[in-house]
Amino acid sequence: MKLKKITALMMAAVLTLSMTACGGGSSDPSDSSSSTATGAAEETGDTGETEGTEASDESGDAGDSYSIGICQMLEHPALDAATEGFQDACSEKFGEGSVDFDLQNAQGEQAMCSTIVNNFVAADVDLILANATLPLQTAAQATGDIPIMGTSITDYATALEISDWTGATGINISGTSDLAPIDEQAAMTLELLPDVKTVGILYCSAEPNSKYQAELYTEAMTENNVECKEFTAADSNEIQSVVTSAIEQCDALYIPTDNTIASNTDIIKNVCIPAKIPVIAGEEGICAGCGVATLSISYYDIGYKAGEMAYDVLANGADITTMDIESAPEVTKMYNEEICQELGITIPDGYEAIEAGE
Repeated sequence: MKLKKITALMMAAVLTLSMTACGGGSSDPSDSSSSTATGAAEETGDTGETEGTEASDESGDAGDSYSIGICQMLEHPALDAATEGFQDACSEKFGEGSVDFDLQNAQGEQAMCSTIVNNFVAADVDLILANATLPLQTAAQATGDIPIMGTSITDYATALEISDWTGATGINISGTSDLAPIDEQAAMTLELLPDVKTVGILYCSAEPNSKYQAELYTEAMTENNVECKEFTAADSNEIQSVVTSAIEQCDALYIPTDNTIASNTDIIKNVCIPAKIPVIAGEEGICAGCGVATLSISYYDIGYKAGEMAYDVLANGADITTMDIESAPEVTKMYNEEICQELGITIPDGYEAIEAGE
């Protein structure tokens, strides 16, 4: 009897322990909810992290901002218009407030160009706009990685010393050209000055693109039995003496798109007008200062086109190394009414007067 009682008590104890063990493993609400929450958190955490990343990426695409450094050779109406066109295109394409422009003017100095461009490279800007030949050459030397968009460049092959020209540079540079058709400029010269025998070509010896234009103009005029003589100034200090020498030997002057000459048109006007020597100019700004006529492009338009190209590179991932250099969509015959009247030159139909102050 005593043995049966002990056995019964032992069985009861075992049964109690068994029930307690089962309850602890499967029915404790705190343990169950903790486990469920942890599993859900792990799943949600994985999904949430992915969704969060995607949302962040989409937000980044919609709100991207870009830094663009602009190195302009000097203050001049043509170059100013190109910069304005570039900024307008970028603001319209990227959206207002999406582009931070750092506009720097080199004041016509090579050392200043280098400082400006090197600062852009150090700041790791997204793109550099080189407005004129020297800023382009300086930027090309400073970086092979940051995209460089040029404008107001006459001939990229000459500026960058590319011998096998195909239309694109093949490097981190593209942009727009300000070259108006030289043969049409020559034809305009003959239209306005049919009796001309000798034309002096005036440009700065430090600007290779001016030399390029001079050669093309000489070739076109020579075909029409007109002699051309080149007169070069190393800097603005030499312009007056060079022009004085030129007008003693020539019936007229031709000035290609040249930044140094463009910033000193008053000197040329003061020498040429008293001597009754007409000047045919390569662009509107020079013509407004000292010329009688020009076959002009819109510098605003080529700047705007460069801005569109910059958008394609930065926003659309276009390969700048294969982007062809673009030219002005159209040219316009223009004349300086005041100087034409002073020199007694009659302008035929088809020319547009340059507005005062331009």
